[in-house]
Amino acid sequence: MIICIVLLLVLTGYTSLYTVPSDSVAVVLRFGKFEVIKPSGLHFKMPLGIDKVNIVPTKRQLKQEFGFSTHRATDPNQNSTPNSFYSSAKSKAHFLSNQIGETQMVTGDLNTALVEWVVQYRIADPKYYLFEVRDPAGTLRYVSESVMREVVGDRTVDEVITIGRQEIEVEALSKMQALASKYVMGIRIDQVQLKNINPPQPVQASFNKVNQAQQEKEKLINEARRDYNRVIPLAEGESDQRIREADGYRLKRINEAEGNVLRFNALFKEYLNAPEVTRRRLYLETMQKVLPKIDNKIIIDTKVKSVLPLLNLTTEESSE
Repeated sequence: MIICIVLLLVLTGYTSLYTVPSDSVAVVLRFGKFEVIKPSGLHFKMPLGIDKVNIVPTKRQLKQEFGFSTHRATDPNQNSTPNSFYSSAKSKAHFLSNQIGETQMVTGDLNTALVEWVVQYRIADPKYYLFEVRDPAGTLRYVSESVMREVVGDRTVDEVITIGRQEIEVEALSKMQALASKYVMGIRIDQVQLKNINPPQPVQASFNKVNQAQQEKEKLINEARRDYNRVIPLAEGESDQRIREADGYRLKRINEAEGNVLRFNALFKEYLNAPEVTRRRLYLETMQKVLPKIDNKIIIDTKVKSVLPLLNLTTEESSE
């Protein structure tokens, strides 16, 4: 009798203590009904099966992989089928077939692409996660696949494989979170990340040739832009220089012409005031400019009977 009492006490003490990891919370059920949520640490519960504890990793980032699988993943919901499922060769072939089926998608231009992606999420509300949806992780897989097919189907195969990856990730994240909230799954989607995106195997060689042609096209365009950026600014600079030189020459000629006009008007005004004086002055100024350029000079004056006194003009000027 004493032994039974001791065993009952030991069993009661053993079943009334439980520990919650630091990255999780405990959802306590009493007779199958939700009772309370406990944080991490050591806690007591009603023994002998009265209280049942479900540990939910609310602080851990979980992920689901589509089209590929991480070897020896600890999360059973990370892949479409647990790793233990394909212990045999037949089971493994079935699993790989399921993975290919997940990745095959039809694009908006009626082409086919093999899309691999990862969904990273957290359990935001453990109560909703456990009780609102029968299989929240499985439901998330269906939601993710449905949304990804919808988003990929709105774009061409070139956008899916090349320039549209970021837009697909953002749009898929928004739509997945909206459906998770609508279905009250208690899940918060953190990130949707596209991995490998390839065309189907039968057309992969042709698609690679198309990509090479596009890359060659971009290369030629970049080279043409480089030559354009090198030659055009130089030509524009030379053109501006020629235009500035022409403007400078034009202004110079205009100023010279205007100066000559002013000078002529001034002389003409002086000429009207004193014609003889102005005429003689102009004559002398002209002779000052002309005579130094003449080597041999002969001066004839009717009043001078002999030119001998004037024969040394050249010598004197040259000596000067």
